[in-house]
Amino acid sequence: MLMHESLDEKTLSQYSPLLLAYVGDAVFELIVRSRLVVAGQRRIRDLHAETVAMVRAENQARLARKLYNHLSEQEQDIVRRGRNTKSTPPKNADMQEYRLSTGFEALIGYVYLKGDQARLAELIKLIDGSD
Repeated sequence: MLMHESLDEKTLSQYSPLLLAYVGDAVFELIVRSRLVVAGQRRIRDLHAETVAMVRAENQARLARKLYNHLSEQEQDIVRRGRNTKSTPPKNADMQEYRLSTGFEALIGYVYLKGDQARLAELIKLIDGSD
């Protein structure tokens, strides 16, 4: 899935959490869409509805809480930085959920840009595990 050269820690540390979240949002949505399509053909409308439900802020915040204790200190720091970054949530979003979802997206973006496909796969496997 990696479509770029891996970035080193020094470079990644210079990226803002919002930039990491920007990439992480796209990566996570692509993972969700791909998995839904592979699971079986359905109408686009149904795929879209399922995708939206899985990538919405409330669900991403839940996933961040689920993953948090499985993360390295550095990964936890990425989530915290993303969560603490000032951003404007959509009108219908809960501020705490939205901020934590930004932390989740920053984590996904960080791991993806780092080029650590194995770790990204581990995180997705943890997400898929039972609650």
